Amino acid sequence: MSSTVSRQRDKRSFDYAIRSGIAGGLAGCIAKTAVAPLDRVKILFQASNPDFQKYAGTWTGAYRAGLAIYRDGGARGLLQGHSATLLRIFPYAAIKFMVYDQWRAFLIPNKDKETNLRRFTAGALAGMTSVTFTYPLELVRVRMAFHSQPSSHPAGQTRPSFLRAMRVIYNEGSTPSPATRTTTTQVFERFPVLKFYRGFTVTMVGMIPYAGTAFLTWDFLRAHFFPVIDDHSKQPNPLANLAIGAVSGAISQTVSYPFEVVRRRMQVGGLTRPDRWLRWGETVRAVYASGGWRGFYVGLGIGYLKIIPMTAISFAVWQGGKGLLGV
Repeated sequence: MSSTVSRQRDKRSFDYAIRSGIAGGLAGCIAKTAVAPLDRVKILFQASNPDFQKYAGTWTGAYRAGLAIYRDGGARGLLQGHSATLLRIFPYAAIKFMVYDQWRAFLIPNKDKETNLRRFTAGALAGMTSVTFTYPLELVRVRMAFHSQPSSHPAGQTRPSFLRAMRVIYNEGSTPSPATRTTTTQVFERFPVLKFYRGFTVTMVGMIPYAGTAFLTWDFLRAHFFPVIDDHSKQPNPLANLAIGAVSGAISQTVSYPFEVVRRRMQVGGLTRPDRWLRWGETVRAVYASGGWRGFYVGLGIGYLKIIPMTAISFAVWQGGKGLLGV
């Protein structure tokens, strides 16, 4: 049996999957923590929080928005929603990286099958799988990060906790007036868990270009600069992994960003229209009406500042963690 077949069988083993998942989960937590303040500002921009719209649209706006958050809530304000982020990101990243390894081994069993389409497909499937299992936690995180103006709330409620945010989402639209009752309201009353899936469809669609492009770029660049020759390849060092991860993050963010803007608007839609879903069409029209085509790229600058280091760190730490865990 060749060493290639042996390695392939190992990659599809349960032990390999668990170790890869643990490495991926830790990588996701480290990467998200490194960019948490930028993530908070980006969500406020994307969701058009009225208190922060005056800062959007300029390269200095993110810095000034961060200062405003720090003045109101200190360092905790910059990390608002990060507890929900960590609860979500470990299983999200663990599933994403673990499933990617499994899908790649299935779709690319040997070098002859190594095409860019298969690389893209493996990444897209990995991203969609991880989102399916962790989306409610993502919605809670966004709601916590969207909350602003702590001084306007009663004492003891200056900052939404994870459980409080869950209760608010669960109870949205629970007591609508007869004039505002809709079919969606009745569905929410019967299946309140669906309130935690606002924006799910656009998230799944957006995940296809985002995760697919990220893993395609990652895999392609590694194969280009560190090719396998006679079943052996020179392993990239941590700096190379960081660089390749950064390029992957920049490209994937660019191609998927309009979906992300629409997704954020739909996720916070329960605050403005708690009685029903915000539909794709009306959300897209609302974004366009507020800013034209540029509205679909609001916050992209800070998106680059966040996603490039985050993707670089997550890929590099994932590879380093796999090495430490013997996979």
